Amino acid sequence: MPLGVFFALLSYSIYSCGDAITKSFSGQLGVFEIGFVANLFALVPAMLAKRPHEKWRCAFQLASPWLLHVRGVMAVASSISIVYAFVTIPLAEAYAIAFTTPLFLSLLSVLVLKERISPSRWLLVGLSFVGVMIVVRPGFRELQPGHLAALFSAATSAASTTLLRMVSGKESRLSIIAMNGAYQLGGNGIFLLFTFSMLGWFDLLRLAAIGLFGGVAQLLVIAALQRAPASHVAPAQYVQILWAVSFGSLFYAEFPDSIGICGLVVVTLAGLATIFADGARTRVAGRWSEFRARRGGPKFTEVEGPEI
Repeated sequence: MPLGVFFALLSYSIYSCGDAITKSFSGQLGVFEIGFVANLFALVPAMLAKRPHEKWRCAFQLASPWLLHVRGVMAVASSISIVYAFVTIPLAEAYAIAFTTPLFLSLLSVLVLKERISPSRWLLVGLSFVGVMIVVRPGFRELQPGHLAALFSAATSAASTTLLRMVSGKESRLSIIAMNGAYQLGGNGIFLLFTFSMLGWFDLLRLAAIGLFGGVAQLLVIAALQRAPASHVAPAQYVQILWAVSFGSLFYAEFPDSIGICGLVVVTLAGLATIFADGARTRVAGRWSEFRARRGGPKFTEVEGPEI
């Protein structure tokens, strides 16, 4: 398994732990207060992860300022929307809709990053979308604002990830994290002025856990995108399906029906097939390149990557 995909799997698993805690605030705190306080604590891993040669005074010396500003807006919109979805609809349904992100991301990878998407990848992405439709069943069940919020979060998350891919080789990790933190705190803080409520110690502890999990996971996502194409990293988030069902059933008595479970299985299998297919193509490409070199064929300075 490529190292970038491994980092992505780990990061999305950590995100799921924070999302399950976020669900516990349903009916207790506003989404802006959750976002603001959690993001304060998310800055702690960022500060601890600062590289020795990186200076705080240089955090906002940007090579691509407009791209990072747009990414900040997209990240805030995605964060607020998914928090609203978590506290208003079942975890599994929120995740299932959020898993339309690879569809948006594949489209943006072609249109913006000029990556080539193989027919098999389009087929698997389309299959996962079918699974999402089985879970949500629009037209057969009443859609709530939380469902629409999850879809909006998926679209803006794909845009944010695409922009991160574009700047990850130009900007320092410190700058990327600092800009995201500034936008998250500023975006949530503005609306928090109108919805603030006092926090108890248990509330603060839960919000701290959400933030710390999110901060560590963000570092892992950045590391993943520096080692693998965005269209390879995104399918790794399907591991959250397993966490959503587990956390939802264990802590919130959310049990998907048989049709919903079938849809979740389709989404999961399609995502895993995408990851393992990428790994297989990488191995085949590497062995074929080695074979040609031994036969006296053209030599390459690096192994050819798989078609995506």
